Amino acid sequence: QVQLVESGGALVQSGGSLRLSCSVSGSALSTYWVTWFRQAPRTEREFVAAIKWDTEDTYYGDSVKGRFTISKNNVGNTVFLQMNRLKPEDAAVYYCAARQARSVALTPPLYGYWGQGTQVTVSS
Repeated sequence: QVQLVESGGALVQSGGSLRLSCSVSGSALSTYWVTWFRQAPRTEREFVAAIKWDTEDTYYGDSVKGRFTISKNNVGNTVFLQMNRLKPEDAAVYYCAARQARSVALTPPLYGYWGQGTQVTVSS
């Protein structure tokens, strides 16, 4: 079992930065991928970035490469999503999810554990 709690969502101006946090708790975390997804109104949930707990391998969605960075704090069991040069199209509810597997997955149905989400709003 893994529990995930997101925080850090806010209203930010276009071009600005924001850091989201995902507090992770549970056992055998080294075997998990922790992933950020986002979902805007009337759209499908979209893969943003993922990190493997033990190796810290990372993957990014094409729309955020070069602007977003996923990282992990080992002491606090927290996964961060640093978002820079935000655009209005980045506005969404951002979810943290976890999957116990060797390989990363880009589709939400493959994730069994989810947080409640945190709202990011970007004003133009």
